[in-house]
Amino acid sequence: MLDADTYEEVEADRTATGQALAVVVLSAVAAGIGARGWTGGSATLGLVANASVIAILTWLAWTLVMFQIGSRLLPSRETRTDPGQLLRTLGFAAAPGLIQVLGVVPSVRAPVFALAIVWALVASIVAVRQALDYTSTARAIAVCALGLILSFTVAVALGLVFGPTLSGSG
Repeated sequence: MLDADTYEEVEADRTATGQALAVVVLSAVAAGIGARGWTGGSATLGLVANASVIAILTWLAWTLVMFQIGSRLLPSRETRTDPGQLLRTLGFAAAPGLIQVLGVVPSVRAPVFALAIVWALVASIVAVRQALDYTSTARAIAVCALGLILSFTVAVALGLVFGPTLSGSG
């Protein structure tokens, strides 16, 4: 969903952190299942577990980086936030990743993954705007762009460390 009011509710609900974590894990599982054709094998329990760990670590890293960028580097006068608010909103912004499970159908795999990525990025912009109390979408886009670059770097580093395990070699 791209509804700002929904993200405001999630931001304020301290009990929703576990639900946000579940969304991140389920999105990673959906991606693991949907990507099985690209990996040349089946979505084994080990592959799904490792992908889930990487997704959680990337979510945590992205949230903390975006918190630093949004609250310290690019705050607005209205910005009042804590990492938990961003964890919750960004966790729920990962929900579009659930459609990646449809990637099991080879003819739609690439479009489904592309849609999920774009949709989750747009949802992240809405989530950041609400969690950081921005009135400017441009400021939220800037935070997400910088956060995306840094979290991608972390994901690549984790992939290099865990890559042999994920591919089944090593």
